Amino acid sequence: MRAFPSSHPLTFKYSVDGLLIMGAITLAVNNHSIFALRLGAGDFHLSMLQFLPQILNMLILIPAGLFADSLINKRRMLSGALFGAAFFFILAGMSAFVPVHTVYVFLGFIALANVSIAMYNLSWQAYFPEVVDETQRNAVLTFRARVTMTVSVFMPLISGGILASVASESGKIIVHQVFYVLVGTMLVANAIYLRRIKATAPAAPRRITRAQFAEAAKSLGRNKPFVIFAAVALFFHITWHMDWTLYFIGQANYLEMNEFLLSLTSVGATLAQLLTIGFWSRQNAKHGVEKPVTYGIFGLAFCPVAMILALSVPTWMGIPVFLVTNFLAHIAFATIAISFFQCLLKVVDPKYRSLSISIYTCFIMLSNAVMPVAGVGLYRALGGNMHALRNTFVIVFFLRIAATLLWRLRIYFMEKGAKPDDPSNPVHREEIA
Repeated sequence: MRAFPSSHPLTFKYSVDGLLIMGAITLAVNNHSIFALRLGAGDFHLSMLQFLPQILNMLILIPAGLFADSLINKRRMLSGALFGAAFFFILAGMSAFVPVHTVYVFLGFIALANVSIAMYNLSWQAYFPEVVDETQRNAVLTFRARVTMTVSVFMPLISGGILASVASESGKIIVHQVFYVLVGTMLVANAIYLRRIKATAPAAPRRITRAQFAEAAKSLGRNKPFVIFAAVALFFHITWHMDWTLYFIGQANYLEMNEFLLSLTSVGATLAQLLTIGFWSRQNAKHGVEKPVTYGIFGLAFCPVAMILALSVPTWMGIPVFLVTNFLAHIAFATIAISFFQCLLKVVDPKYRSLSISIYTCFIMLSNAVMPVAGVGLYRALGGNMHALRNTFVIVFFLRIAATLLWRLRIYFMEKGAKPDDPSNPVHREEIA
């Protein structure tokens, strides 16, 4: 196989992009919930941290996709989105100075910042195929993922250690505010740096009328591989998003983990991916990007098991059991990070790439908006105590097993519907790394 070295200019440029964007997002996201609690947030407000941004994202994604398709140069949209995110994250940090309704002001600015990040992701995904040839994507994404995972290991440790070392609540709030300013600085730096990445095969700008939009929507509906992929991917994301808020409730309320221990959870999950990403990248090159994802989805089924076990053992054992089991559950998660987007690119119509990605992402964001709230609602309906939390995670476990089987069934029918040597079959098409 032809190698695509890490010294290649594209690999390096996208790695710098990954370093800056993941540094900013990791620092921000790892502090959202803790900062919100210090501003007076309850369980409802924590669930709103997921719900509000995703609802706003859903409202703007399709218009944003149409706008991206109409642009001659999508880099402008990339940079603009990052400047907007920087502005709103800094304002979110300053919300502590607002004397009334502080939590709601914070939630509003975080929602707007997340909308900007969603715009960045959309334009990034639309621009990436214009810059990187299909034969090079696995290698570029793998190396970028190595960089982002490395950042995700060290950033939570550093930020969690700094917060844990500050004794007073007022001091911790100031530290959070400094973090948000640093987030804004990294996003601005990334916006400026991305101007160096130029398209090698730019898509012709398309201004879509209402009639053309209707035709594009019909085209997506007739694209059977896309429809099946979107349906299976949506079910997987529903099972994945369902327990996002519940983990923080379990960690903070029942395992009583401080900032540093919370950061260790994130670090362990990321370290598992970093140590195995080379192996999974080679599996992509050998078997295609579809099959390895099966192991990633199956592995995530054991994240709920980590919390179930941690809440079932003596208190002094709970945190070590959770950290170790959570690490093991993420050993195959790198397949989601480097393969899922490639799976999507294989089934979208290049003619309507941005619009297809927008519509697909809208469904995923609907899940991201609703399911964390639904998960908390189920937990409360079952009793709102430790026993209820365990039972909720048992339900999530079986749903993720079902998602694994659905993904494997999709691959089975793809293999059945195309000859093994058919290069148009994405299961059998070999990735050149």
